[in-house]
Amino acid sequence: MKPSFSRVGTIASTVVLTVAAMLLALNFTSGAKKLDEQIKRECSLHDAQYQRALGVLLGPPILDGNRFEALYNGDRIFPPMLQAIHSAQKSITFETYIYWSGDIGKAFADALTERARAGIKVHVLLDWVGSAKIDESFLKDMGAAGVQIRKFHQPSWYDIARLNNRTHRKLLVVDGRTGFTGGVGIAPAWTGNAQDAEHWRDSHFKVEGPVVAQMQAVFMDNWIKASGDVLHGETYFPALAPLGPAVPAGTGRAQVFSSSPSGGSESMHLMYLLSIAAAAKNIDLSSAYFVPDDLTVGALVAAMQRGVRVRIIVPGSIIDSQSARGASRASWGPLLEAGAEISEYQPTMFHVKVFTVDGLLSSVGSTNFDNRSFRLNDEANLNIYDTAFAAAQTTQFEADLTHSKRVTLQAWRDRPLREKAWGHIASLLSSQL
Repeated sequence: MKPSFSRVGTIASTVVLTVAAMLLALNFTSGAKKLDEQIKRECSLHDAQYQRALGVLLGPPILDGNRFEALYNGDRIFPPMLQAIHSAQKSITFETYIYWSGDIGKAFADALTERARAGIKVHVLLDWVGSAKIDESFLKDMGAAGVQIRKFHQPSWYDIARLNNRTHRKLLVVDGRTGFTGGVGIAPAWTGNAQDAEHWRDSHFKVEGPVVAQMQAVFMDNWIKASGDVLHGETYFPALAPLGPAVPAGTGRAQVFSSSPSGGSESMHLMYLLSIAAAAKNIDLSSAYFVPDDLTVGALVAAMQRGVRVRIIVPGSIIDSQSARGASRASWGPLLEAGAEISEYQPTMFHVKVFTVDGLLSSVGSTNFDNRSFRLNDEANLNIYDTAFAAAQTTQFEADLTHSKRVTLQAWRDRPLREKAWGHIASLLSSQL
């Protein structure tokens, strides 16, 4: 007997729904096995063994001879970035998550367009989700001028299972010599000086020296994935000659640390866990989205039990993701009980991503303290091993504390029932936050 049309339709619908469910499941998981054991403390952060582990086991070598400059808020971040673009003589590589419209978006598009017209090799890699709000005229003008633009994981029928893997990296490299990384996106919220709720507080960092080649290599990793093109040679990886007596040589040690679900998805998570385990005195964490998993909470609690002071700044009520805030606050109990000093930034959205340990390590870049950064996104951090730089970051951290409200254990316990319920619901989504 031949099957009826209704039965065929039912079978077809079942197949479609099954495939859709499988693709959805793939989008909400990572292929790598998840870390499930606490990292044991083997050495302190100042021990050579710690830096060998970070430079051999997990990341690229730690390189000497770099210079760093911290830039705070849009008014002090965007001018040096645009100036570097305008000064480009050979190449510009630019990877970012958020690129929207507005005056700052046009300023970057115009600068990149002008350099491309001048014959400079300009490559722009935008995340497909993060750049959804970009003004199409920016793309049209840049493309017409010769800017090579690619979208990371733009939807296609054969690659739909990877939609949940975004590039969250924020990298700008000019002439292979000057690099920028940090938290800012190209959108109006990052302009200004954090003067009100419409202008966010953020940090970005300029670097010169051998470590810029590592930053360039991280860009190339995703550029190859998105375009299939291999960019190499002196245009992108120049030999760095001495700058001469008029410009003092840099002395900072650094490495560019990256992670991706397509390779080494747990490496960034491991870097943080190893650093927490190695801490002996203090940990300061500025985090835009702080949704720690059980391993991270356990590592921080263990650190405090051996006498490490842990201070954390997160956004307050002004935040662009209430679900992230709800899930974050729901996780604070064990940390507060162990003595963590958690404060919420009050004036505006706090988008900073800076992790400093024992006055030596400063890890800055795109990574948030959440599962999305640790397992789902492509991320990149600049790890700086420099006491003067770490001291400056501590000074800035304490300046941010003056605009933050400390959350006590009792206040956390006394939060309204409605907030507790919302936190429980939001925690169910923590794997995606």
